[in-house]
Parts: sequence; C-alpha cells; structure tokens
Amino acid sequence: MATGEIRIANGILWIGSEAYPLRNISHVGSRWIDPQPIKRKAVKDFVVRTLICLVVAGVVATASTPAAVLVALGGLALLIWRLSVALGLRPIYGLVLNTAGVQQDAIWSYEEDEIMKLIAATTEAIGNPDTAPRILNVHNVVAGDVIQQYGSDNTGKQVNVGAGR
Repeated sequence: MATGEIRIANGILWIGSEAYPLRNISHVGSRWIDPQPIKRKAVKDFVVRTLICLVVAGVVATASTPAAVLVALGGLALLIWRLSVALGLRPIYGLVLNTAGVQQDAIWSYEEDEIMKLIAATTEAIGNPDTAPRILNVHNVVAGDVIQQYGSDNTGKQVNVGAGR
C-alpha cells in the first residue's frame, strides 16, 4: 500500500504536490465507492462463463478427452481467479474538497477512519488558519487513473493528476 503525506501549514493544505489554500476551500466532505455492484456482476459473469467453458470442453471432448480436461481445468482456474479478485474488492473512501465552485477528489483510501481524520483536521485548520503546522500520513492510499466519460462513447483518461488518484 502506498502512503500519502498531508501537510497543513501557513494557511495551505498540501496533499502530495497539490496545494489548496485554506481560504479558498468552501466545502470539505467525503465520498465512497461501493464494490457490491462489481461483485454481483462478477458472480453473474462467473456462472455464465463457467457454463460456456464446460460446453466448449464438452465439444473438445468429442475429439480428445485429455484436451477437454485441460481446456476445462485451465478455463475454470482462470474464471475462479478472476472471481476471487472481484470478490476481494473493498470500499474506497475519498476526501472531497470544493474550491471556487470546483469539486475535487483530493485523496482516496481504503480506510474510512483516515479520511474522517483528514476531514476533521482540514475543517479545524480552516477555522483556525494560524495554528501550528500539522503533518498527517494516510497509510492506505489508493492510487490509480481518473477516467471521465461524457456522453455514451467519449472517454478521456487523466494520468498522474494529484495524490491518491
């Protein structure tokens, strides 16, 4: 797991290399991504693909029994591995900052408590901008790409756009 450093000093909230002036932050909140729909789809796909794998293995069995066993075992092993990965997904929690009317997901973590501590520290710093500098570490940062889709077919991808993204 990656670790993210959040610094609050001199009226600025630093998340990695991103700077958010405390005076410009109008809202601090959280967001979470629920993996349950992905898990349900993974189970459905597993059942359908298992049936297809068994049908293909049955067709191959008419020509060669050892090949059918290999096709069935190889296909089922791949399907079980993909299902186990999908079922192992955990909820992801994010820190959301609104600045000048723009909402930004600043950092993501698997631990809800870490995000709640960041929200509390940020709101405290907004209320008291002259307090002593503070450094917080998020130990379960979720890193990845930001995918934004507008319309039915247009997909854009942003890479390396802030800490935890």
